[in-house]
Amino acid sequence: MTRYLDVTDLSHLVTRKGLSTCLREMAEYIRQDYLRWHDFEKCPRLANHSPDGVIELMPVSDANLYAFKYVNGHPKNTQRGMLTVMAFGALGDVDTGAPVLLSEMTLTTALRTAATSALAARYLARPGSRSMALIGNGSQSEFQALAFHALLGIEEIRLYDLDPQATAKLIANLSTFPALKLVQASSVADAVRGADIVTTVTADKAYATILTPEMIEPGMHLNADIVEGARVIVEYEPQSRIEGEIQQMPANSPTTEFWQVVNGQAVGRENDTQVTLFDSVGFALEDYSALRYVLDEAKALGIGREIELVPELANPKDLFALLRDPAETLAKKRA
Repeated sequence: MTRYLDVTDLSHLVTRKGLSTCLREMAEYIRQDYLRWHDFEKCPRLANHSPDGVIELMPVSDANLYAFKYVNGHPKNTQRGMLTVMAFGALGDVDTGAPVLLSEMTLTTALRTAATSALAARYLARPGSRSMALIGNGSQSEFQALAFHALLGIEEIRLYDLDPQATAKLIANLSTFPALKLVQASSVADAVRGADIVTTVTADKAYATILTPEMIEPGMHLNADIVEGARVIVEYEPQSRIEGEIQQMPANSPTTEFWQVVNGQAVGRENDTQVTLFDSVGFALEDYSALRYVLDEAKALGIGREIELVPELANPKDLFALLRDPAETLAKKRA
C-alpha cells in the first residue's frame, strides 16, 4: 500500500508540529542528505517549456529510495486565480519499485525552499546576522521570513514588492509573530540598505526587480541575482549552469557546490567583508529530503491514508484477474 497525503493532510501535519519546528527539522533532513552527497544518483531536472511557463520533473535516488517531483512554473497563473507553482511528488522503494508515498508538494516545496535557503545562510552569512531584505512578497515570502527567523535568529525583515497588496498580505500573515520586526521599504535600494542578508523571491523574471551593483555592501549574503564579485555557492553545478544566475557568467567561472561546504571540504565564507551568493534553483535532493521528512512525520502522527496505487494481487502473474472479477480478486488478496 502507498501512503497518500493531500493538501489538507500536509496542512494538518504542519499545524500539529508547528511551522517553525517543521522548518528546522526539514532543514536538518536536508543537511543530513547533503552530507552523503555521493550516495545519490543525480541529474538536472527535465523541463518542458511552453510560451507561458514550464513543467518539470525532478528525479533523484539513493540505494533505498527513489524520489521525484512534478512541478510547474507559470507566472501568469495569478491572473487566472491559480498558483504560479504547483507540485506533487512520490517516493518509491528502490529494491522493488513499489510506490511508498504520494504527496502534495506545493506547500511542501515552499517549506523545503525556505528551509534550504536558511540552511545555506547558516554557512554563508556573517555570524550574528539579524536583518534581511525580502524582495518579492508573494506566496513563498512568509515561509522565507519564518525560516530565517527560526534557523538564524533574523529579527528585522525589510519588505518590498512592486505590488503593495502583496506586502500588505505578508505583513498581515506575519502579524501573529511578534518577534519579527517588519519594515515596509519604499524601494529595493531602501530595503537592502544595511541588510545582512538579501533574498529575492520573484517568479516572473520579466517583471522582477533586479539588484544593481551599487546596492551591494561588503559582507552581505545574497539569495539573489548579483553574481560578479561574489563567492558563488550552487546546489548542483550542471543544473545551475543552465538555470541559475551563473548562466550569465563564463562556463569556467568559479563555483562551489553546497555539499562541499556542508561536509567541511570548502569554507562557506572566507571573511566578514566577502559577498556570498547562494545561487539556488532548487534541486531534487532537497525534495527527496522533504518527502522523507513528510513520510516519517505522517507515520508518527497517523496523518494521511493508505491507498492502493498499484495492484496487490494474490497471484502477481495474473493482472487480468482485476478485470475478470475485481471484487473476488481483492477478497482473495485480503483473506
